[in-house]
Amino acid sequence: MNWSLIISSLPVLMEGATLTLILTLVSLFVGLTLAIPLALLRTARSFWLSAPVFAFTYVMRGTPLLVQLFLVYYGLGQIDWVRSSIAWPVLRDPLWCALIAFSLNHAAYSTEILRGGINAVPTGEVEAAKALGMGYTLRTRRIVLPIAARFCLPAYSNEVILMVKATSLANTVTLMELTGVARKIVAQTFSPYEVFLSAAIVYLALTFAVTRLFGVLEKSGSRHRQRRNSERDTIIASSVQPISKGAIL
Repeated sequence: MNWSLIISSLPVLMEGATLTLILTLVSLFVGLTLAIPLALLRTARSFWLSAPVFAFTYVMRGTPLLVQLFLVYYGLGQIDWVRSSIAWPVLRDPLWCALIAFSLNHAAYSTEILRGGINAVPTGEVEAAKALGMGYTLRTRRIVLPIAARFCLPAYSNEVILMVKATSLANTVTLMELTGVARKIVAQTFSPYEVFLSAAIVYLALTFAVTRLFGVLEKSGSRHRQRRNSERDTIIASSVQPISKGAIL
């Protein structure tokens, strides 16, 4: 094994990791921004509101991300009115095509994750908010979404890790992210084992950072719940007046 090649490849691969981080962060932001209203529509009682969202998530989760990326990058360019529209300068750029495909795919998975969290919110919490006179918007913002977010955090952390690794598909549309840079180095050095081992080390470092971040968030949420439960127990205990022996007699 050529250890010097592994060490020398790491700085070059880190340059590709910068684009990997950009693809990941932008896709996560856009996907989650789309997923929140879609999850609320998905949990709506109206069939006409939930059915289109279900169809979107079913298609996006039921087809490979690589196929979706090819449809955006290669497929849309085959439509005449797309090439003559104002969107064509964006759709002919491989970076924007990758961001669109990754964001929509992440939105579909995040929608279903949030839907599960929203459905897991205790009914008593929602009914208590209604009893206090909270409207739908205020109730959703202060009660439903914060509780659902805590329920969704472990599953969403897995989705983020999958998105980090899914960005490796961007090299198929000529983007020089981490895997694309690794393939370029392999073509120059003819040493795939050492180069891809270096790329795996960088991916492991990114995954470790994501895992630690969500671990901190989960611990922070659990401490917050424990503090709230302790305060609630204290209030309940202080409201119960002890019965004196003389009162019983």
